[in-house]
Amino acid sequence: MKLWTPKRVLVTRSAAERPHGQEIVARCAAAGVTDIQLLPGDRLPRTDEGDPRATYALAKQTLAVVVSPPSKRRPQPIPPSADWRFDLAEGCPAHCQYCYLAGSLSGPPITRAYANLDEILGELDVKVGAGTVTSASPERAHEGTTFEASCYTDPLGIEHVTGSLSAAVRHFGAHEFAGPVQLRFTTKYADVDPLLGLDHRGRTRVRVSVNAAPVSTRFEGGTAPVDDRLTAAGKLAADGYPVGLVVAPVMPVDGWQEAYADLLARAAGAIPATADLTIECITHRFTPGSKETLLEWYPRTKLDLDESRRTQKRTKFGSVKHVYPKETMRELRESLEGMLAEHLPQARLLYWT
Repeated sequence: MKLWTPKRVLVTRSAAERPHGQEIVARCAAAGVTDIQLLPGDRLPRTDEGDPRATYALAKQTLAVVVSPPSKRRPQPIPPSADWRFDLAEGCPAHCQYCYLAGSLSGPPITRAYANLDEILGELDVKVGAGTVTSASPERAHEGTTFEASCYTDPLGIEHVTGSLSAAVRHFGAHEFAGPVQLRFTTKYADVDPLLGLDHRGRTRVRVSVNAAPVSTRFEGGTAPVDDRLTAAGKLAADGYPVGLVVAPVMPVDGWQEAYADLLARAAGAIPATADLTIECITHRFTPGSKETLLEWYPRTKLDLDESRRTQKRTKFGSVKHVYPKETMRELRESLEGMLAEHLPQARLLYWT
């Protein structure tokens, strides 16, 4: 698959002064980007093409190199995936029609890469041993304090123009933390060559996001084919990385039982049986806000966003999510767990949500 290369790069003044920001600019130039704008200040120009689709298209072609503010640098709890999340970037170049970032990030979906990588990584030490997921779980304590780097981006999808992910892997491998740690990230891309051969010391778990063919081929634009992602996971496992599969979002589409069984059979063929392999299963859900944004971005989508076919679930903050009814959730879970036991018996299922 051709790597994503932005057509436009916006660099704030503060980002241009940082060594990592300068490296990102150099990588973009080497990738053939000709429209690199060094801004006079730290405010990004407004991206508004007059209608949502045109604005979306321009934003998805734009990489902004910025300095993350202190509020963005502080790690935040991110259950059930990990103890803490931290951000190397914000935004994603893919075109997934169910994108959960549609309800999480405001404004046009520009990808922002952070130039102050040293400060971001420097915030992590104080969180070691202080989490509530793996740090406090007897079943997952051996993972150490876990740090999720893909909550608001796909770091592998932009790695060739940022270098941030490789730097984070090297940091986790070399830095002397106060206790056991693990870097975690999820990706829908497959160019893992920049990660092969790094001295990761087994402290980075790479999970590939996968789905049944009726979902991945219809709703996951601008991503690597699922078989390429599985092959990439096999390469990483052979290089000593712990790996994982994030089966998400699980959807009861027509023929879903056969389609998910086929997916897991292909995964078993691509990933060595000796790999340290985890599984995470996440069913599809949406919010009123994400539905509105997704229909602006993808007005002809065939994604099922019918609230009458869902159950309302309130979060701890009082917001509403539309999830599958209890009986559908039970059937999905029982079926997927049975398929996992058949095809990937060595894998650990971390959670189902």
